[in-house]
Amino acid sequence: MHTVNLNCIDLDEPRLQGFTRFISAWVYQSDELNFLVDPGPLSTISYLVEELEKMGVKRLDYILLTHIHIDHAGGTGELLRKYPDARVICHPKGIRHMVDPEKLWQGSLQVLGHVAEVYGEIVPVPKDRITFAEEAAGGKIKAYLTPGHAQHHLCFLCGDLLFGGEVVGVRSPVPSGGIYMRPATPPVFKLDTALDSIRRMIELAPARLVIAHYGLVEPALDYLEIGRRQLRLWVEGVKKNCLGREDEECEERLFNWLLEYDPNYRLIRELPPDVFARERYFLGNTMRGMLGYLKAREGESG
Repeated sequence: MHTVNLNCIDLDEPRLQGFTRFISAWVYQSDELNFLVDPGPLSTISYLVEELEKMGVKRLDYILLTHIHIDHAGGTGELLRKYPDARVICHPKGIRHMVDPEKLWQGSLQVLGHVAEVYGEIVPVPKDRITFAEEAAGGKIKAYLTPGHAQHHLCFLCGDLLFGGEVVGVRSPVPSGGIYMRPATPPVFKLDTALDSIRRMIELAPARLVIAHYGLVEPALDYLEIGRRQLRLWVEGVKKNCLGREDEECEERLFNWLLEYDPNYRLIRELPPDVFARERYFLGNTMRGMLGYLKAREGESG
C-alpha cells in the first residue's frame, strides 16, 4: 500500500487533558478505493467531516473498525449520514452493539465516566450497513480477529501495512526518539489470548504498523515484539506489587517498579506534562485488567 495515498486526521479533544495526537482516523484515497479506519467518537465527527471535505473525499467504500470502543467507533453512525453508501466492517461480536449501542454506551459511562460524556453518545449503525468480512476490496483489505485489548478487536492488513488498533497498546513519540509504549488491557483480560493475537500479527511480517494511539511506525516487527514483551513483564509486575497487596500504594508501587524494569515505559518521564498525566491515569486501567486476570487464575488453581 502506497502511504502517499494515506493520511492521518488527528481528532484532538481539548476538553480532556493530554488528548492531543492520541485519537486519530486514517484515510486511504485512490481512484479505485477509499476507506477510513476508526472514525472516532461523536464529539469529533463534525471536524472529521470537514477534513474529509478539504481532502476531496466524496465517497467512502469502507469504514473499518479495529474495535467498538467509544473513542474509535462511537461516531460511526453519524459519519454514515455523510457517506451513506459506505460499508462498515466490524468484528462479528461487535455488530449487534453498533446496531443497538445502548449497552455499549452504558458500559462506556461506567468505565470512563466524564471522558465518555465528553466523547458523546454512540450513534446506532443501520443493520444493513455493517458486516464482518475476512477480505474486502477484492482482497486488498484483509481482516484478522485479534482479541486481547478487547474481545471485539480486529487488525487490518493492506499490503505490507497493518492497521493494528491497540493490539500492542499505546505508543507516544518522545524527544529522545526512543519508543515509549504501554499495554492497554480490558477489565476482562486474558494473557494467552492477547499474546496469541500479537504472535499471529508477527507471523504476517508487516513492514509498517499503524498504532491507533498513536502513529505510523516502522519496522512494525520491533513494535509488535515490544508489545509482546511488555504484556509478560507487566503481568509479572502486577503479580509482585499488587496481587494480595491491594492498598492505596499498590498502583504507585507498580509505577515505580515499571520505571526500573521496563525500558520503554520509563520513557514516560520524557512526555509533556499533560500527556504524562494522561498516561499515568491509564496505568490504573491496565493494572486492574491484569489484576483481574491474576485473581481468576488464582481462583482456578485454588
